[in-house]
Amino acid sequence: MKTLVMTAAVLAMLGTANTIAGEVIEPTETIELFNGKDLSGWSFCVPGADPKQAFTAEDGVIKCAGMPRGYMRTDKAYKNYKLVIEWRFLKKGNSGILVHMEGQDKVWPRSIECQGMVGNQGDFWVIGGTEFKEHKGVKGRRVPKRGESNEKPIGDWQRYEVECFGDSIRPIVNGKLMNEATECSVTSGKICIQAEGAPWECRKITLEPAK
Repeated sequence: MKTLVMTAAVLAMLGTANTIAGEVIEPTETIELFNGKDLSGWSFCVPGADPKQAFTAEDGVIKCAGMPRGYMRTDKAYKNYKLVIEWRFLKKGNSGILVHMEGQDKVWPRSIECQGMVGNQGDFWVIGGTEFKEHKGVKGRRVPKRGESNEKPIGDWQRYEVECFGDSIRPIVNGKLMNEATECSVTSGKICIQAEGAPWECRKITLEPAK
């Protein structure tokens, strides 16, 4: 009887593991993460404040006030994708795109950040103990972009692509590869966009299958 009970318990554990693994989505076609109308499909972490103070959807765009500090994140987790974001900043300041977010919501969650700060898009930041090959031996949490910024002037629409495939991450700004992280310690998770001081607008967020 004990053997049967143990077997059932093991099967239950395996079933739970399979369910958790199944929650990570690998796109096979384009997924629209912003429907142009509202923020369905997204959750928010804006400690001590109403998330609507930071994030709203209006006139076909997501509007971020920049403050209070926090982020919007996908309800679902993803792996092996190309993220495409078209956004613009209304003044110089900071934000970021966090990929492979895992664990509890907090400011800031365990993830790898593709920097969104004006003038520094393409930098990487490790958050919450994440790691990748190019960061090892680097003092601090930042790995700067390779080369000069490829951003357009403030107020113009920017196209930020983040290719996540296997254990690598490649941020591309307006068609230019800016950096690469390989042998990443995290390879799947939710996607977050920060409110970190600067107002921005976003008109498109999609996921495409990784090539």
